[in-house]
Amino acid sequence: MLATVTIATAIFLIAIGAILRYAINVTSDVINIQTVGLILMIAGGAGLALSLLYELVQQGGSKDESPPRSGYDDPTRRL
Repeated sequence: MLATVTIATAIFLIAIGAILRYAINVTSDVINIQTVGLILMIAGGAGLALSLLYELVQQGGSKDESPPRSGYDDPTRRL
């Protein structure tokens, strides 16, 4: 569940950053809104990459190489 929240937060940061970067046309002498949007998009992209990498590492260690066995034996299969 933690990775889901992290992925959602990263996507939220990317969306807010894109809105600030491309949709708001406010000028200020104190802060550059477009730069803040770019920083948020970069932070969101890095967070998304790290959370997906974390998910990949967590799922990769518990996989079994052999396919799962079921109770059904295919009669057309040759041994």
